[in-house]
Amino acid sequence: MFDGLLYAALYGFLLAFAIGPVFFTLIETSITKGFKAGLFFDLGAQTADIIFILIAYFSTSKILERVKDDPGLLIFGGAVLIAYGIISYIRTAKSFIKIVREHYAVNVKKDLGGLFLKGFLLNFVNFGVLAGWIGTIIMANALTTSENGVFFFLATVLATFFLTDLLKIFLAKKLKSKMTPRFIYKTKKWVSILILIFGVMMLLQGVFPDEVQKGLDRIPNASDKIENMTK
Repeated sequence: MFDGLLYAALYGFLLAFAIGPVFFTLIETSITKGFKAGLFFDLGAQTADIIFILIAYFSTSKILERVKDDPGLLIFGGAVLIAYGIISYIRTAKSFIKIVREHYAVNVKKDLGGLFLKGFLLNFVNFGVLAGWIGTIIMANALTTSENGVFFFLATVLATFFLTDLLKIFLAKKLKSKMTPRFIYKTKKWVSILILIFGVMMLLQGVFPDEVQKGLDRIPNASDKIENMTK
């Protein structure tokens, strides 16, 4: 029943540091709005993860392959991230005074429900996450042999993922007292730009899937470098 859980815990820890829109927004939210705000944002993102896991777990392999390889989903998700990045950047550019007020305010009003929804939607439009969870389920089936092994494997991944996120939120919140309003302002703008870049990359992957794959294939991996060095 508990076979493969060590791998699951390690995988969940590494997954928590996967660079993407949610990663940067979680850190930024925790720094600017505090622990509770970061927690609700993360719970929203985790809810999207659970939905993706359920879709991947209960769907047939034929449906999974169709969803995984459908460029239309990448185009839609990329367009949403691009729109979000642009809107977020424009709003941030106009909100420096608001950031200063929030930074020095004793109590900052937080829309926790809105932060939960923000985390959910930002993760849910990234269909690459679904493909990642499909791969995780395949890994779980390969590493576990017991009847409920896959369930415990996925539960361990999610639990480790969430606990690591809590640590990130806590550490980010500790940094708030050392952050100036101008630094927070620049951080929010850079997060918006990074989300925009991820959206463009996703959109290009959907529009030009073959060209993107060829470009990735041209990037030499570590084994190629070692092989070239030994020649």
